[in-house]
Amino acid sequence: MDFNDTAEEAAFRAEARRWLAANAAPRAADSLLINQETGDFVQEFPKARAWQARKFDGGFGAIYFPTGVGGRGGNSLQNMIFMEEEARFEVPATNHFMIVNRGCCSLLMKQGADARQRELIRPSLRGDLIWCQLFSEPGAGSDLAGVRTRAERDGDEWVVNGQKIWTSNAHLADWGVLVARSDATVPKHKGLTFFIVDMKSAGITTRPIKQLTGGSNFNEVFLENLRVPDGCRIGGVNEGWKVVMAFLAGERSNIAIKELQPLIGAIVRLAREAEIDGRPALADGGVRERIASFHIREAGVRFTVQRMLTALSRNEPPGPEIAIGKLVLGTLVQDMTAFALDLMNAHGAVMDAAHAPVAGLWQSEWLGSVVDRLGGGTDEIMRNVIGERILGLPEEPRVDKAVPFNQVGKG
Repeated sequence: MDFNDTAEEAAFRAEARRWLAANAAPRAADSLLINQETGDFVQEFPKARAWQARKFDGGFGAIYFPTGVGGRGGNSLQNMIFMEEEARFEVPATNHFMIVNRGCCSLLMKQGADARQRELIRPSLRGDLIWCQLFSEPGAGSDLAGVRTRAERDGDEWVVNGQKIWTSNAHLADWGVLVARSDATVPKHKGLTFFIVDMKSAGITTRPIKQLTGGSNFNEVFLENLRVPDGCRIGGVNEGWKVVMAFLAGERSNIAIKELQPLIGAIVRLAREAEIDGRPALADGGVRERIASFHIREAGVRFTVQRMLTALSRNEPPGPEIAIGKLVLGTLVQDMTAFALDLMNAHGAVMDAAHAPVAGLWQSEWLGSVVDRLGGGTDEIMRNVIGERILGLPEEPRVDKAVPFNQVGKG
């Protein structure tokens, strides 16, 4: 495919650049982008929401959504172009909540939501409402179909009991998407139902988890006799796995779309300032080789994602390249931040912002880089997807696949 902008794309890029220049200050090419998942961004949250609202009001906050819900009516390629241009400016990061928000809005539109549910879309795209994802459990992370949270029908409501974990932004969220087990007498993938839930409802308790980075953006969420109206069900009863797969495909594609050029530029700046044998580290052939490899891998991810976005812009389903992009990106960010710590020598082990170079941002980025290797499916899950769906390898043995869930583990 041709990776150069078409005339239409070039015009959109110019418009986006003009709007950004009028609304934000330029970013230095070698400044370090902050991964908002790594720290505690409660104090920065109002700024991020305000920036999302400004983008939305300016026609750039929901680019590929229809105009009827406040979107631009554009496509995914235009969204990626805007992200590339936005990375050149000093603006608050919004992906730490908008990835889930956009996924939830896409879900509500595609699943034939009722009028009340569709009313949530516009404020969610603007950032006025925040969503979280109630999927993972203490015993069901990569094996998401193994969730044990129960949803039992009671007239026009469902009574939900269980526990979720590693839920980003649950302590800040207005709404959440929830997968729960509605039938334990059938195999695990066939007994799930998908809901949206009001996070301010009685019966929901959130407990922030202290992270390695010092932040507390992940949460435990306890659901105790939570009553969910049947009108908040998305998809059919016991057909929640189909909804989960559609939702996760969108999340993985959003994770894979991450602007890494500024991060590479920051490594180049660090290599100029650090020394090896009394000379700038950048003069060392091994250091230049590593930086070149980062450029190559970043370009591979970017072009793979563009191929996926081209399919989406043609209303074609995205292919398994989502898994490739996410797998490579997660390890790439971790490798780059680890290399930055190596360049700092002993300073790389210092976390105290008062004494560490760049206020400890590289250390925080490295500790938090594991997020991209877990969220939306672990590396192992992505390798299974690539092996089975791209390479045509035999499926990994799943001895419990056809066993009723209430009989799993009983011999």
